[in-house]
Amino acid sequence: MGFDGMVWQVRSGDESVGRITIDEADFPWLSGHFAPGPAYASVRDLFARELALLERVDEHVEEWEAAYGEIERRVTLSSPDGPVAEFLLHIEGDRAWFRWNETPFEE
Repeated sequence: MGFDGMVWQVRSGDESVGRITIDEADFPWLSGHFAPGPAYASVRDLFARELALLERVDEHVEEWEAAYGEIERRVTLSSPDGPVAEFLLHIEGDRAWFRWNETPFEE
């Protein structure tokens, strides 16, 4: 199944954080153009902090986990078929990349 052109939704409650139009697939990662929605401003800084910590995750793993935990609490990710159970999502500028699973990831 090809993913190119699929549109995934990022939401915060009932509000749109944005949509991701897939243009690259390197399983298990998908990436694409991110078009921000009205609620993006409320989580933009969370994604920026998470990426900054990810660059130094070996030194700051607990801080990264806490930052990403806040993202997980604030946003959901939906495929064209509906919400996914678990995901790891990064957003930077007009690009987003993520992996997902229909069931929660193992610890």
